[in-house]
Amino acid sequence: MQSVPSRRHVIADDIRNKISTGRIKAGACLPSEAQLASRYAVSTATLRSALSVLQGEGLVEKIHGKGNFVRHALRRITYVGGSHTLRTEWSPESALRVSVRTTNIQAHGQLTCLLGVSAGSPLTEFLCLTHEGKSPHSLARIYVPRDLSPTDVPAELHCYEGVEAKLAELRPPLAEVRERVSARPPTPEEAATLRISSAMAVLAITRVAADSTGRVVEAALLVFPGDRADALFTTHHMTTRGRADNDDPQ
Repeated sequence: MQSVPSRRHVIADDIRNKISTGRIKAGACLPSEAQLASRYAVSTATLRSALSVLQGEGLVEKIHGKGNFVRHALRRITYVGGSHTLRTEWSPESALRVSVRTTNIQAHGQLTCLLGVSAGSPLTEFLCLTHEGKSPHSLARIYVPRDLSPTDVPAELHCYEGVEAKLAELRPPLAEVRERVSARPPTPEEAATLRISSAMAVLAITRVAADSTGRVVEAALLVFPGDRADALFTTHHMTTRGRADNDDPQ
């Protein structure tokens, strides 16, 4: 027996159809929640539940104090893993920009384990938030020991590579990069910063880089909403013939 769609899904389907057909344009502000609840003859709670479905799909974003807006289609980017630099790939027309906030902090909690330092050790945090147009796109927190922290990182850059280039000026060459990738719900702070639903999964990457002495010179916590990011890891295997050739006596 076929189930009857709930009111929230009927409302979500109607608004989704209006967005897909262009009757509601990208960037438009939806009527207030009270107006929409009256229009669909439902409670405000039911209306908000319908909007949460669309927020979870990345079609609508709620901006505190302003209302619910139809999102512009955000481009997907690819996080390239297994490299000695923090690299993301996107097309030039994606027009992503990175705002950077630099803060001197002391190591605490998870950071002491990631960087292998004692509590209270001086660190510098680089909070990097990417935007596509006016919409937040992804979030990164990069931590380095204070003695390896550059002092001239611009407050705004066009890509993460610019941040990485500044960090590479002071640190020794990297010998090992470890990356842990997981999918999880966003924290309340991440959901608010990225303007995403708490129901949308994010791709969370913890990246730790060490030099040839084993000292951790950088730890990065990266958060990409699941509707706009992929992770790419490439492994090169040596063929049997290649091993045999390498084992041949000279």
